[in-house]
Amino acid sequence: MQRRLMLGALGTSALALGGCAGPQVSDYRNEKPVLNLRQYFNGRVDAHGVFMDRGGQVVKRFSVVMDCQWQGAEGVLDEQFSYSDGSTQRRVWRITELGEGRYSGRADDVIGEAVGQSAGNTLRWNYTLALPVDGSIYHVQFDDWMILMNDQVMLNRATMSKLGVRLGEVILSFQKR
Repeated sequence: MQRRLMLGALGTSALALGGCAGPQVSDYRNEKPVLNLRQYFNGRVDAHGVFMDRGGQVVKRFSVVMDCQWQGAEGVLDEQFSYSDGSTQRRVWRITELGEGRYSGRADDVIGEAVGQSAGNTLRWNYTLALPVDGSIYHVQFDDWMILMNDQVMLNRATMSKLGVRLGEVILSFQKR
């Protein structure tokens, strides 16, 4: 009897956890227009965004100019950031298309390798960033969702966390020139 109760409780817990699972990239496989990363991130792309803390307060605003180019399955996204406090930053992504909507990427301030999956109009991009804050470096996990709105505009929402604790989010709008 006790064993059945335990198994029942475990089964109920598994169902509850499964019900809490968020969206999957595959949920968007039929959405249009279809995102072709090599096509969208080719040439110059501008972006404007905000970082909001976990309470929703805008902490920082920024703009990005991206020079993007691809040779076959290899892409380089050279990002130039300008922040509202006057600071600047550069990040150069080296992206590899792996097939079947899968991507990998590296940048100097990314710990290890970023992984991405696309379907329909959506790309989910996960990575750990070495983020400088007040003279210290923190390894922060990013869970990016990019959604292509039309040939020119893509929206991006990135959730930032550390050790499973949500720190805030970044909201971006990309505009292809």
